[in-house]
Amino acid sequence: MLQRIQTVWIFLAILGAVFLFVTGQDFSLFGPVPFISVACVMLVLFGFISILSYKDRKRQIQLNNISMIINALLLGLLAYWLLTLPGGIDFPEKGIEPVFPLLAIICLLIANVYIRKDERLVKSVDRLR
Repeated sequence: MLQRIQTVWIFLAILGAVFLFVTGQDFSLFGPVPFISVACVMLVLFGFISILSYKDRKRQIQLNNISMIINALLLGLLAYWLLTLPGGIDFPEKGIEPVFPLLAIICLLIANVYIRKDERLVKSVDRLR
């Protein structure tokens, strides 16, 4: 059942990771280590695995929670990077990168709410049998 509402929310979180991959290419906090690229690829993989594991709702929630933790770490790193940019400006011009992990966390939280709602519905139907 790929046509569920939580699939849309997980797909929006995947789009957030893709947009972060595209806009976060100038991120250099740890030198030449492509931390943002690796994290974005992991988020996309976890998202697609989560979408394709629609029959196992507990695994889907677990994958979404792991994705939320990775997004929170990315959000913290990007906020630190923006605060330590050289140049002495208060509001940097390249400030859109932390928005994408924040939106992904919100989308994954909403997806988890709908997954739990499905889980409760399945359990209530099983009790009636």
